[in-house]
Amino acid sequence: MDKLTAFDAFVQSAETGSFVAAGRKLGLSASAVGKAVARLEQRLDARLFHRNTRNMTLTEEGRLFLERCHRIFEEIEAAEAELARSNRTPRGRLRVSLPLVGMLLTPVMAHFMRTWPEVQLDLDFTDRLVDVVEEGFDAVIRTGHPSDSLLMSRHLGRFRLKIVASPNYLAQYGVPLTPDDLHEHHCLHQRSPDTGKLRPWPFVRASGQGKPVLPERMSATAVDPLIELASAGMGIACLPPFAIRDEIADGRLVSILDEWLTGTDQFHVLWPASRQITPRLRAFVDFMAEHLQPQ
Repeated sequence: MDKLTAFDAFVQSAETGSFVAAGRKLGLSASAVGKAVARLEQRLDARLFHRNTRNMTLTEEGRLFLERCHRIFEEIEAAEAELARSNRTPRGRLRVSLPLVGMLLTPVMAHFMRTWPEVQLDLDFTDRLVDVVEEGFDAVIRTGHPSDSLLMSRHLGRFRLKIVASPNYLAQYGVPLTPDDLHEHHCLHQRSPDTGKLRPWPFVRASGQGKPVLPERMSATAVDPLIELASAGMGIACLPPFAIRDEIADGRLVSILDEWLTGTDQFHVLWPASRQITPRLRAFVDFMAEHLQPQ
């Protein structure tokens, strides 16, 4: 507290231009303000003001220190405001961007809406890499590793993709035992709406081996048609496990080539680091972290 009092005395003196005016704002005598600044200079081993009988001006060290003090007090005010808001009921519009696969998270979203009925969700489903700040999103949910330093992030869960087909398809065309066997099968691919390229299937390959040849029976930018077509026996697809949990549970799809798959993907929720987190955003982030467990 002594340090903060000294910092406040310094800031007020710098902004008002005198110890007398600073003292009036702080409810202290000019002498007390001057002594606080002097002790601060002694502790910092730096002169913060040029002083004479008529005026006082900041030294270069004082100017730099004033900028830092402003940031310190802004952080304190932000922390106080955040704590004060934390006791308020989350309400208002929350604009969130999700990948197309995020459509399969609607049960979680419905649970959130029942828990926080005063929050109005505005959901934008796209695999385009949106600009969170410029496009005015409160948060985004993304797969993969977050790399934007302007965004705060929280990990929501990991998942490993699965290669699946219907029992009828496998009975008709046979069960592929290695990734190379897929060149004789009907492969259903997901295509990136941004690049137009097919999403790769994450197979383990021995050193020196190239990627397996995967025929393109059809492709789609969303996973929903891939699930339906694979369940209907039209081919083999590579899909996230939480998207096909029901289909696998009731036997419409079966998992194959599990031992050849590598790597995991993950969900993160991200939001602008430059903004103070609102009660509705805090509620959303905490809720998703608690209830979204892809695997």
